[in-house]
Amino acid sequence: MPLRLRGKKKAKSKETAGLVEGEPTGAGGGSLSASRAPARRLVFHAQLAHGSATGRVEGFSSIQELYAQIAGAFEISPSEILYCTLNTPKIDMERLLGGQLGLEDFIFAHVKGIKKEVNVYKSEDSLGLTITDNGVGYAFIKRIKDGGVIDSVKTICVGDHIESINGENIVGWRHYDVAKKLKELKKEELFTMKLIEPKKAFEIEPRSKAGKSSGEKIGCGRATLRLRSKGPATVEEMPSETKAKAIEKIDDVLELYMGIRDIDLATTMFEAGKDKVNPDEFAVALDETLGDFAFPDEFVFDVWGVIGDAKRGL
Repeated sequence: MPLRLRGKKKAKSKETAGLVEGEPTGAGGGSLSASRAPARRLVFHAQLAHGSATGRVEGFSSIQELYAQIAGAFEISPSEILYCTLNTPKIDMERLLGGQLGLEDFIFAHVKGIKKEVNVYKSEDSLGLTITDNGVGYAFIKRIKDGGVIDSVKTICVGDHIESINGENIVGWRHYDVAKKLKELKKEELFTMKLIEPKKAFEIEPRSKAGKSSGEKIGCGRATLRLRSKGPATVEEMPSETKAKAIEKIDDVLELYMGIRDIDLATTMFEAGKDKVNPDEFAVALDETLGDFAFPDEFVFDVWGVIGDAKRGL
């Protein structure tokens, strides 16, 4: 069953707010289910991760609009922002901003830093890395496996944005397209990647390698703002423990059939199927949401079974 990837249209940005010197950073965790429209205009605070004053951002409904507001607050181009972390300026892949933003979360924007070009010898079929993306066209390295091919190239780090592979510009690609491209590279041959690492403050920290692949907590405790590609943002409760476990199981099915672990892709698949009533509707939803994966029927039925169990509270 071939699936077609459809890129999401970028939302128009709204006017930004000014800088606020010396405001304290907030902290918070998070948790999702029944949604309701925001009753008031929500204001969030942000800083550049390598150091800056504090900016105020508000009135956004998508990642594109949020990046535009952050860029306006700090007088930079939105294209300079690689990704954001919540409540820490560190390159912490467990704190990445995704589709949910806690109402008390403090946003740190990581911007483009040093460019580098690396040659990698693909000695194994698996390179030992996990790719994710920021939702607006920048794919970057989320995890590096100990002892893997990429781990042997010490200039490649978690958080690096992949700009091109063998001279082909991949800006605008989703993370699963980039992973597919890397997987299709021939074994026992050299390939070249152009990378951009996030700009760092003066402190030097050890190279980070990972984050958990499947035991990640998706939230517990308070309301969040859910950002959408279409329509207004909504305030929601964070995902239930049942949903979190279902996403972990889908991640296990991905590894069994596809040889990959990708919690972001597993979450996307859960969201595509949670309101469907049968596997045929789910297959159509996958076709509309994802693409360039020839998911076998057995895979679709197994994932549907996980979603069905979650809906029944099993």
